[in-house]
Amino acid sequence: MKLSDFQFELPESLLAQRPAIDRDESRLMVLNRKEEKIEHHTFKEVIDFFEEGDVMALNNTKVFPARLFGNKEKTGARIEVFLLRELNQEQRLWDVLVDPARKIRIGNKLYFGNDDSLVAEVIDNTTSRGRTLRFLFDGSYTEFRSKLTELGQTPLPKYITRPIDDDDQERYQTIYAKHEGAVAAPTAGLHFSRHLLKRLEIKGIDLAELTLHVGLGTFSPVEVEDLSKHKMDSEELIIDALAVAKINEAKAKKSKICAVGTTVMRGLESSVSSAGLLNQYKGWTHKFIFPPYEFSIANSMITNFHTPKSTLLMMVSAFADPDFIKHAYKVAIKEKYNFYSYGDAMLIF
Repeated sequence: MKLSDFQFELPESLLAQRPAIDRDESRLMVLNRKEEKIEHHTFKEVIDFFEEGDVMALNNTKVFPARLFGNKEKTGARIEVFLLRELNQEQRLWDVLVDPARKIRIGNKLYFGNDDSLVAEVIDNTTSRGRTLRFLFDGSYTEFRSKLTELGQTPLPKYITRPIDDDDQERYQTIYAKHEGAVAAPTAGLHFSRHLLKRLEIKGIDLAELTLHVGLGTFSPVEVEDLSKHKMDSEELIIDALAVAKINEAKAKKSKICAVGTTVMRGLESSVSSAGLLNQYKGWTHKFIFPPYEFSIANSMITNFHTPKSTLLMMVSAFADPDFIKHAYKVAIKEKYNFYSYGDAMLIF
């Protein structure tokens, strides 16, 4: 398939600016792949599609406040700095994106906070917008990270045009987030409330956790018509022995294994043995899944509604059949489902 196969007209009004009032009250479109049938539900009804012994695989990464606003030395120009990843803890080196980039050159200093309590120096250009910063901070590493948290903002996607508010700090984070390192939320997980997780537990549905630190590359638009030439950014992935045991046991019993989100699906498919079982993993993945593709681990998935030409839409199309997904998305637009990070959800089984 080609890039143009994933183009569709998405009304701007369907890009969700805010989440549902209650996490599990968002809408849920259910796709039955075998019968090519579509049903409409509320997210909390997702429990009705699973039985005792089934497993839901979750991404327990935690979003950190990656967006900083600073001022350039001398000119005072306002600069947005988006923290991508820490390169060296001891030297306080970070890989970042800057905007506007044309004003920021090697040797420039940037000042953050009302009292300029944090200073960074540009030490390298990495891409047109990418820079390497060295933060100049006298305190301990713990104090430095606290300062970043204090000055940073929740890194909501750019399509959300309203100002960030206090609710976003809580709502742009799954309730089971544990390990800080993501610059974007694994959004399928945002629909789970504590009450729903408790109900799943009572019903005997097991939860397996992996960690994939979501990077901005997940949302980067594909720009090549030949999909085999697209390169995904690498993201850090950790799958431990407990998750492996739970998932492989469910596979042996032919139970449902549900990947909660495209990040989980990508993580699982990055660590498959020659026997088709899940392996432990600690490293980086740049797995790119597009049709046709044979999935090895999960036999169901929960995901949000994705934007045109995105790698996320391509993965979902590979899982459910491209024509069925095209039809489902037409229905979603007609029924005014909300799209993207704060949007509604889809269950495919």
